[in-house]
Amino acid sequence: MNFLAARRRSPLALLVLLFLGLTFTGTAYAALQTNVPPGTSAEGASQEQLDEGRELFLGNCASCHGANAEGNGEAGPSLYGVGAAAVDFQVATGRMPLPAPGVQAERNISQVHFSDEEITALAVYVDSLAPGPDVPEEQWLDASQGDAANGGAVYRTNCAMCHNSSGTGGALTRGKYAPTLMGVDEQHIYEAMLTGPQSMPVFNDQNITPEEKRDVIAFLKSIEDGANDQGGHTLGSLGPAGDALFAWTIGILAFIGAAVWLGRKAA
Repeated sequence: MNFLAARRRSPLALLVLLFLGLTFTGTAYAALQTNVPPGTSAEGASQEQLDEGRELFLGNCASCHGANAEGNGEAGPSLYGVGAAAVDFQVATGRMPLPAPGVQAERNISQVHFSDEEITALAVYVDSLAPGPDVPEEQWLDASQGDAANGGAVYRTNCAMCHNSSGTGGALTRGKYAPTLMGVDEQHIYEAMLTGPQSMPVFNDQNITPEEKRDVIAFLKSIEDGANDQGGHTLGSLGPAGDALFAWTIGILAFIGAAVWLGRKAA
């Protein structure tokens, strides 16, 4: 007992207790995080697929992102932990490989340089270096199973301030912009929410659940299908700004016409 009491007063005792506390807390946190997707898309990949992905990466991505995806300063960020979802989103939408430096990588489906199999190989290779968010499962991409009304509420809370209330996009600062969400593939909408490309924040499964992401997709697809067009002209589906511009323009012309008519009548 005297031996333990003496050791308890040692300056190292506090460090030992702190180390044990951090170890226990970290272990418990990792064990309880059941809702966080582990990003294990590389686990089921064959060695042949990984080799193909590495060859594609070295030939098309390494000049900016580094031979080991460690990043290359301002030329390209590190890809450690971005996961297969981010790679699929950037490459399958034609944003990467970036054709030229610019303020923002633009979606260009006609500039997709790889087949679906090559994109998958590239994605699983990057994921094998340091795992991250996985490509979403098909069940979360089926808009017919989503609740468009709830999706609209989630969208207006988290997305409308940048992408416009009707998903047609909008301007941001320093030459950047939030792209239109019309005509975008369901998988890419989900991956964008999951990975937060460019100026977009990350909405992981704790911020917006997979069910809510599917609801957002259902809401956006309902706009594409014209479900919100209850009558009259859509005015480009630009939201309240378009309606206000139309009312202002017609109102001014009406007032001018009335003034001219009254002036002539008085003369």
